Amino acid sequence: MPLRFLAADDDSAATVPDEPLPHVDQDHWRRPYRPGPWRVALAALTLLIAAYMLLSAMIIIMAGSPTGATATGLAATAAIAFALRLLRIGIWVSPHGLRRVGLLATTTLPWRDIGRVSTVQQPVKWLGLPRGVQGQALQIERRHGEPLRTLLTDHNADFLSRPEAFDRAADVLEAWAAENRAEPR
Repeated sequence: MPLRFLAADDDSAATVPDEPLPHVDQDHWRRPYRPGPWRVALAALTLLIAAYMLLSAMIIIMAGSPTGATATGLAATAAIAFALRLLRIGIWVSPHGLRRVGLLATTTLPWRDIGRVSTVQQPVKWLGLPRGVQGQALQIERRHGEPLRTLLTDHNADFLSRPEAFDRAADVLEAWAAENRAEPR
C-alpha cells in the first residue's frame, strides 16, 4: 500500500490548488515548506540521546541517588526541548503576517510592515556553520528598520542539496508576501 502523504515531493495535493483540505484552518501559522533531512536527522539524534538519558535517570533513581536522577532527568528534558525547538525553526506564514522562528527567539511581522521579500545571491553559511559559500538567500526587508536576519538559504539544514525545494519555498513566500501586502489588514 503506497503512503503517498509521506512523500516530500508528492504533487498529488497540487491537483486542486485553491481548495484547502477540510482540516486546514486558514488562520493558523504554517510553514510553507517541509523541514529538511539534516534538521530532522539532528532532532532524531537528539531525541535518541534524550531517551538514553531518561533510561539512565531511571537506573540512577533505582540505585538510590535522587539528586543524580533529577539532574539527568532535567538534562534529558532540555535535550527534548532543544529537539522540538530545532524542528520549529524556519519561516512561518499566516494571513496575519510572517514569523521567523529561531532557536532562541521569534520575530513576528504583520504584512503591512514588510517592504520586500526577494531571493538574492550572496555568501551564505553552510549548515549554519562559520564556513561561507556562495548561494541564494531569501531576504525579508521591513518597511521601516533593518531587514530580518537571513534564515532561509539554499545551504541551510532545510535545503542543502535540494535546490528545487528552496526555489519552491522562496516562490511561495514571495507570493504570500505579494498577496497579503496588497490587502489592508
